[in-house]
Amino acid sequence: MIPALPPDTMMPEPWRVRSVVRESADVYTLGLESLSSPVPPFLPGQFNMLYAFGVGEVPISLSGDAADVSGFVHTIRAVGAVSTALSQAQPDSVLGLRGPFGCGWPLTEASGHDILIVAGGLGLAPLRPVIYHLLAHSEHFGRITILHGSRSPAEILFRSELAMWQTRPDVSVAITVDHADPTWHGHVGVVPALVERAVFDPPGTIAFVCGPEVMMRFSAAALLAAGVGANRIHVSMERNMKCAIGLCGHCQFGADFVCRDGPVLPYDRIAKRLAVPEL
Repeated sequence: MIPALPPDTMMPEPWRVRSVVRESADVYTLGLESLSSPVPPFLPGQFNMLYAFGVGEVPISLSGDAADVSGFVHTIRAVGAVSTALSQAQPDSVLGLRGPFGCGWPLTEASGHDILIVAGGLGLAPLRPVIYHLLAHSEHFGRITILHGSRSPAEILFRSELAMWQTRPDVSVAITVDHADPTWHGHVGVVPALVERAVFDPPGTIAFVCGPEVMMRFSAAALLAAGVGANRIHVSMERNMKCAIGLCGHCQFGADFVCRDGPVLPYDRIAKRLAVPEL
């Protein structure tokens, strides 16, 4: 179930930046607290519209723990004018926020199954709330496997958490980089290659995949080849979302509006569309 939308979905509310963590050269995690209303609940996989006053507004996935009701956490890569302005926000500065919006990862459906998390680059951020939920309710799930790929060792996100998760007996973590440096002694290659090397039970596995579209296409193909059904693969799409409630049409992806019907969508529903370049 999607939590109820706030009364005025088009009006940003003021939120204070309470913390800023630099994850890599161009990625920052912001902790936010509301200045005007109680913190609404969110589902792992949902997003907010963040507004840098005088610059603009962009959709940013929630990357914190859904069980933490004290505020929101967003992990942002500085790639454009708005995301750069947001990433440069200082503690105690104020941003605008609308949300949460969209559909989350199907955690209820995943209960009782092994879970395979496949994340490319910044795609680990929208999946981090899933991991928090899985670890907090591990008695409801089977084996948890986390596969994360990054362009370089310096760009691996949430390093300390990945190391901590790997110490758990019910979690397996594998990391790969596209380009190694002298400090890297791990796997080198693309994320789908990790799928081929991972040990899991395909009929009993549900996969959550997030990253660049080309990475998601090839990861889904590797999962299908391993025996995971298309209806057990879920991906998080990224499109140019403006209104966030399915009215403006900017994020239309075939029959779906990513802001309203996604961003999390079942692979079997969108596989043909995802295979079309530039759609």
